[in-house]
Amino acid sequence: MTQNSAESELDLRGVLCPLNFVHIKIKLEEMNSGDVLEVLLDDGEPMRNVPKSLKQEGHRILRVAPEDGHYRLLIQVAE
Repeated sequence: MTQNSAESELDLRGVLCPLNFVHIKIKLEEMNSGDVLEVLLDDGEPMRNVPKSLKQEGHRILRVAPEDGHYRLLIQVAE
């Protein structure tokens, strides 16, 4: 698997904090350690809060790519 492939994807554009983090957390708990989740997040508060919270939970942010008004994140599930 390359760092650009994900086992699952969540589109959370339009979902407000902290609900977007809750959705991500639930999805990550369903996945295996080392798996990669691709997430679409709005700019602003979601991008300020969610990556920081994920890192505190022990997950790894593999990539953050800006797109039209939102971001695409690749998150590796904690070991």
